[in-house]
Amino acid sequence: MKSSEEIISNLNVSVYHESELEYPDEPPYSPHIGYPEYLFDDTIEKKNGAYDAVRNALLLLNLDKDNFDTPQWNPFKKIIKPKDTVVIKPNFVQSNHDKDGDLFSITTHPAVIRAVVDYVYIALVGKGRIVIADAPQMDCNFSELLEKTKLESIKELYKKELDFDLEIYDLRDFWLDRKNNPEAAYSRNRHKLPGDPLGGVLVNLGKESLFYGVKNYKKFYGADYDRDETIKHHHDDVQEYLVSKTVLSADVVISVPKLKVHKKVGVTLNVKGLVGTCVNKNYLVHYTLGTPSEDGDQFPDNIFNAKERRRIKLQRWAYDKFLAKKNPIDDLLYDIAIRFGKLFLKPLGFRLNKDKHIIDAGNWYGNDSAWRMAVDLLRICIYVDKDGNLRDIPMRRMFSVVDGVIGGERNGPLTPDSKKCGLIVAGFNLCAVDLVCTRLIGFDYEKIKMLSYTLNHPELFKINLSEIKIFGNQNFDNLLDTENKSRYFDFVPHPGWKGFIDIK
Repeated sequence: MKSSEEIISNLNVSVYHESELEYPDEPPYSPHIGYPEYLFDDTIEKKNGAYDAVRNALLLLNLDKDNFDTPQWNPFKKIIKPKDTVVIKPNFVQSNHDKDGDLFSITTHPAVIRAVVDYVYIALVGKGRIVIADAPQMDCNFSELLEKTKLESIKELYKKELDFDLEIYDLRDFWLDRKNNPEAAYSRNRHKLPGDPLGGVLVNLGKESLFYGVKNYKKFYGADYDRDETIKHHHDDVQEYLVSKTVLSADVVISVPKLKVHKKVGVTLNVKGLVGTCVNKNYLVHYTLGTPSEDGDQFPDNIFNAKERRRIKLQRWAYDKFLAKKNPIDDLLYDIAIRFGKLFLKPLGFRLNKDKHIIDAGNWYGNDSAWRMAVDLLRICIYVDKDGNLRDIPMRRMFSVVDGVIGGERNGPLTPDSKKCGLIVAGFNLCAVDLVCTRLIGFDYEKIKMLSYTLNHPELFKINLSEIKIFGNQNFDNLLDTENKSRYFDFVPHPGWKGFIDIK
């Protein structure tokens, strides 16, 4: 069994590409081939390319290669041992695509999760726990997500055939039903959830946080309108995150993110995906109010005219004054304020150009806050123990399988355009996998602060660009060469990043 230190220091990354790769549509997403190591007797007729691609990505890393194509093949045997608790952390985000696009340009496909589950179970020899857990966006209807993905069909298969209890958790403590009021987070639409059965762990990174020393913390903005709560947990040497205890108690965490762009940090992959380990996302600083000349990163200087800026400030004032209070009276006052604005301010020219408004809320390359939050969470996931203490050595074994069969470009992460890629990328070091994926997307990783920071702190994140080895079924040998200007899958960035992050 490899130690956590040995695993994170392994910089091998596999890239499996098949241009016609597609997801299966038949739950529980069993393979079309009865592989020698396969646990069940339920293969399907239609090709399950996703399962086959995950299997090949693991093989490309030479995992247990001596036993490949035998019933004894156990690719995770040096990562997972019997009786371990293994958390599989997908990227769920939303239960629907608001622009009527492909849900699986947003969320990890259950077929990829199914293949990972099977190989985890083989490594456990049926002894231990497999937990699929994530904290999606606050307005994600988790029941609807389960219905659309048919994820519970995998759970049912394991219970029926192996009498094994696969666990699936929504780590949030509430969800916001926007169905009847899509524009506002009214208190009447907030519904309590059970959340993480083990609860949350309060982690204070203190002076080790990338927010320590940031002077303009009173302008911080979180995920859920109440800025006072965000600021309470991020000022001076108080730099707190409320993280899932199920995740921090795990022996192994397998990250299974989606290959897509992101409006605040450039890309959504492993590092940014760790937001889904937090049980209260309002502890997470998303951006800082104001423009760079005002020590903020909400939007660039000189992009909005005077009337547009006044309208944005009035909107934020209404959030702070009313919506953040989360009670019926202030909800009503907010509603009145919004109606007043639509009735009287819009006719006077206090309206926003949609193409420019998409940059508001830190949705651009100048966001200097969200990347700090993402790197803080990476440090927590690697070095914080189950009781919330920051340690000097890695606390858990980790692995990554990236779902890039279908990716998401342009307005990611919530309403991206679908991008057919036919990719599965796998590896041990989350940063190494993210660097490879970023170049496959066609972006410059040096322009992504959360990735460039990890490269500049190799001892902390066990990452060295020159030591990353790529194993592919096609030639990706010079993928990370600084002189390589290939755009590979040529993703279109979010509008706030276009022209900045693209390889030129």
